[in-house]
Amino acid sequence: MSEGKLVIFSAPSGAGKTTIVSHLLTLGLNFGFSISATTRKPRGIEQNGKEYYFLSVEEFKSKINRNEFLEWEEVYPGCFYGTLKSEVERISQDGQNILFDIDVVGGSNIKKFYGERALAVFVQAPSIEELKNRLENRSTDSPQIIKERIEKAEHEMGYIGLFDVVIVNDQLEDALWEAEDKIRRFLVE
Repeated sequence: MSEGKLVIFSAPSGAGKTTIVSHLLTLGLNFGFSISATTRKPRGIEQNGKEYYFLSVEEFKSKINRNEFLEWEEVYPGCFYGTLKSEVERISQDGQNILFDIDVVGGSNIKKFYGERALAVFVQAPSIEELKNRLENRSTDSPQIIKERIEKAEHEMGYIGLFDVVIVNDQLEDALWEAEDKIRRFLVE
């Protein structure tokens, strides 16, 4: 396997990690994006094989049984997310660095597995209240789902110590600049 570097972005839902990752992908940093697998339904205009690999619960469990995941988690009851080993292999074979947009537990597991070859970045909203506002404003989830995401976010904050870098996404432009600076430094080390 190529020795490209891995950059892992993790955050509670609504903290802004996907916006930051999308920005980083436009900078010509030789990144391949690791597309996660999930059993959740597509949101809006999401497409299979672009934002996620959308799988049925049965397909996902079959891949677990065949040891096809680098990491996976049942994030909510009946809702699985995971990183396929084939994604990491695909990007590495292309000679690229690998960029992950992944949940907090998955991000900490990948960091543990790859050690110094990986930079783990935790993105957080400035407060739980602001996180709730962001989730409500994006209008993609029911009030019950938002409540579950807030409870999960409070739990995920306990994982911050497992990450190399913490970026507080209070002002998006500042968070983008900080992320770009940290990633560029890591890639040239």
